[in-house]
Amino acid sequence: MPRSLRTRCFLPSMSSFLVLAVLASAVALSASAYAQTFTTLHAFQGPPDGFDPVQGSLILDAAGNLYGVTSLGGTGICDGGCGTVFMVNAASAESVLYSFGATENDGKYPYGSLVRDGAGNLYGTTFGGGTSGSNACNGYGCGTVFKLTPKGKETVLYNFTGGTDGATPEAGVVRDAAGNLYGTTYLGGAYNWGTVFKIDPSGNETVLHSFNGATGDGGDVMGALTMDAEGNLYGTTQGGGISGCNPTLNIGCGTVYEIAKDGTESVLFAFPYPSVDGQWMGEETLLRDKDGNLYGTAQGSTANRGTIFKLDTEGNLTVLHTFTGGRAGDNPWAGVIRDNEGNFYGTTPNGGGTECPSGGCGVVYELGVEGNFRLLHEFTGSPDGAVPFAGLVRDSAGNLYGMTLDGGIGDGVVFKIMPQ
Repeated sequence: MPRSLRTRCFLPSMSSFLVLAVLASAVALSASAYAQTFTTLHAFQGPPDGFDPVQGSLILDAAGNLYGVTSLGGTGICDGGCGTVFMVNAASAESVLYSFGATENDGKYPYGSLVRDGAGNLYGTTFGGGTSGSNACNGYGCGTVFKLTPKGKETVLYNFTGGTDGATPEAGVVRDAAGNLYGTTYLGGAYNWGTVFKIDPSGNETVLHSFNGATGDGGDVMGALTMDAEGNLYGTTQGGGISGCNPTLNIGCGTVYEIAKDGTESVLFAFPYPSVDGQWMGEETLLRDKDGNLYGTAQGSTANRGTIFKLDTEGNLTVLHTFTGGRAGDNPWAGVIRDNEGNFYGTTPNGGGTECPSGGCGVVYELGVEGNFRLLHEFTGSPDGAVPFAGLVRDSAGNLYGMTLDGGIGDGVVFKIMPQ
């Protein structure tokens, strides 16, 4: 499975988080669940359908159609399929828009979220595949950036080589008004700690920053980028920063960083160890408010089972909520979204009920303006799904949409929650 490439030897993989959840002691859920309506919009069935939507969140168009990717499935040449781009329409009917791996040089294994332009074209990344060859990047290929038209025609805009240009992008891309795409790679770059890159409309790549996690910089970049109105970019790294999470290898606990419009990188916050702030960022997109404050999640440390945090423009970090494990949620992987009243919404892949092995099937939660924490749904595995690594998207009526990696028929689901 390509997900075995997700980590270096010192960083926890997704399966590690499931095991870690067993270590969390059971606690009484102080936050109460409240009435809501949960609907499974689609249960993935495997080839020729997709399966295993890993971490990319859904996107929503004006007509109510949802778009996303699955890391496996489809009709491609990989064992089990090379992944898909899919749509679930407003009537809850799913269509596979594209199956990766139709040719040897196509992309394979898309993990991150999509972005959509005004003409309906979709843009994203694949973790593997491309022209780097089947022997490159541990045998999976080094990944691609792609474009998919509304008629289902795919174009590979850029093929990563695994060298200084980057390798194995886990997150999706953001797009500016001129049509340039910006994203991150997990590995590659000048120091093999990952990159921030730009792809222009002609397919030319510029490396904006090469991470060097052994020198206090961030590294091992899983998180997506957030762009402000001036073109500055913000993101998180899973490793790098302050040494401590693995002192033997001089590995830090992760960072929040900024890439200024002129390409200058600044580490805005480095997570210490041990820390009540949490440590290790997953595949998240930071949320930025009108005042420039950043919001995100950090995974569990020795002191807790993860946090929701706020980072202000002066670099001060405030923990808004601490996860305690058990039914109260465990190890948040995706970031948060926010409604007009200031309430936050998100998922954790662990915690909730005990139906799944290793500490629960995951939850969907709300964190209110006053700090009140409520569970909107506790996953049970079947038929509602299990292990929601992806984040949420919200429509104008307040409905929440997301995906689970597993459960349902067995290969993950697309779900909708209507809070009451």
